Amino acid sequence: MWTPRASANAAVRTTPNVFDLMAILIMLGAAITIAGVARHTLAPLSAPGAAEIHLDPAFLPGYAVRTTARMFAALGLSLLFTFTYAVLAAKSRRAGLILVPVLDILQSIPIFGFLTFTVVFFMGLFPGRVLGAELAAIFTIFTSQAWNMAFSMYQSLTTVPRELDEASRCFGLSAWQKFWRLEVPFAIPGLVWNTMMSMSGGWFMVVASEAISVGDVHVVLPGIGSYVGAAIAAQDIHAVFYAIVAMLVVIIAYDQLIFRPVVAWSARFRYEMTQGAVAQDPWMLTLLRRTRLLAAGGRIFGSMVSAFAGLRIGPRAGFDRKPLLPPQAMNVIWAASLVTLVGFAAWQIAMYVHHSVSWHEVGRAVLYGFYTMLRVIAMIALATLIWVPVGVWLGLRPAWARRAQPVAQFLAAFPANLFFPLFVVVIVAFHLNPDIWLTPLMVLGTQWYILFNVVAGAAAFPGELLEASRNFNVRGWLWWRSVILPGIAPYYITGAITASGGAWNASLLAEVASWGHTTLHAHGIGAYITDATTAGETARVALGMVVMTLFVLSFNRIVWRPMYAYAARRLTFA
Repeated sequence: MWTPRASANAAVRTTPNVFDLMAILIMLGAAITIAGVARHTLAPLSAPGAAEIHLDPAFLPGYAVRTTARMFAALGLSLLFTFTYAVLAAKSRRAGLILVPVLDILQSIPIFGFLTFTVVFFMGLFPGRVLGAELAAIFTIFTSQAWNMAFSMYQSLTTVPRELDEASRCFGLSAWQKFWRLEVPFAIPGLVWNTMMSMSGGWFMVVASEAISVGDVHVVLPGIGSYVGAAIAAQDIHAVFYAIVAMLVVIIAYDQLIFRPVVAWSARFRYEMTQGAVAQDPWMLTLLRRTRLLAAGGRIFGSMVSAFAGLRIGPRAGFDRKPLLPPQAMNVIWAASLVTLVGFAAWQIAMYVHHSVSWHEVGRAVLYGFYTMLRVIAMIALATLIWVPVGVWLGLRPAWARRAQPVAQFLAAFPANLFFPLFVVVIVAFHLNPDIWLTPLMVLGTQWYILFNVVAGAAAFPGELLEASRNFNVRGWLWWRSVILPGIAPYYITGAITASGGAWNASLLAEVASWGHTTLHAHGIGAYITDATTAGETARVALGMVVMTLFVLSFNRIVWRPMYAYAARRLTFA
């Protein structure tokens, strides 16, 4: 029972202080900004200035706010997708046989492949309104954010340490309780770093998402992406520089206000039995902890979340319900269904190719697919050699990781087309081979998936294992081979899968680079799809996308999935 004295103390603790005022002002400013953005979405497309982009830098703050709002809206959808699709793929072996390959396909399909039908769909929902174009742009950004977050959640759910799973069984946790009290906390460190990577990946596609074409209608949404597109079209180097500065300011702002506190909070979920290295709390988290009113509200919210996670929903962990059919019969039915579905799809594709393009064209597309595959392999290997050591070093030093965090986010957010002027001018001036020197453009935006996942893996590495390796004087290559590389292997493989898929996707931009009247082409499936799209040859576009998808799926099945299965089976902390 509460005494009057305790109540009085509680009242004192919840009295607002100066830190509450500062935090409330920050949140109020964010709310006003969001309300202003929402007001613009209800305007008609024909409103004055709705599609006009000004290269005057005075307009950039407003453009930055609208672009950031779209990216966070897409991030919310990506989190919803992660906690449904990825969880189902990890929890159900039979569902995973379909959902995981589909996820491979989705991440490998070029973003522009989504635009054809999504733009028509969303603009049809709100005809003549900016809101329809906004939803189409948000969905396009979503397709550049969701896949690596889903892969991260899937990887975490399939590599939960066996002793923790056994503990959940011993405590009699229900399936719901196990998910929220064990599996989600275990997945949080990797998911947080992949969420930051998703925000950076969203910047990579803002140019395409904010300039939308539907038939004869061209819609341009105000934002940094459309500003960059207009600056490149006008060959205005100063405007490109202004856009870079605006991107840097926005990235630093949401890094300081959101991601740094979230990363510091996620450190509490590290799987270790000894105290690992810690860094000083960021100023925003310190501010929130010093508040009284908001801290009290946070405690109430935390209690509600805890009660929600503690509901006894579903069977107890380890309890197997009696299936309707014997497992062998279910496996046969499931396998027959998959074979039928895949066979029907293959037959449809073969018939379409037979009637629309020649087999010589198919052979040419496959050859270009091999060219692009060689580029992807070379760039992933190079990114691995560079960023795995850097990621391990940062992940084991939280203070340095936080210093490098905004720099990595900014570099990962850099759209590849901002480098077109430099690459085109240098290649033309020195008569270089575009097939070789356009290749780095493929990995500029995707190499960071490897870095961010390795940092997350090293940060989640158990401190007691590091301490044991120091006590046994394990150093040099032996330490890398026997300690840290096995520990980060599941995280690295997740990053490599998403990086390779992103590199295939980026080939559409990287294999065709333009600046002014000069256009350079590299031989590859990305340039093949881009040229076919420009020429309006739908059959060749479809052929190129099918060939790219088959290459990605085959490479994942032959290389990444066996490595992933081995890591989940042999390289987990158990």
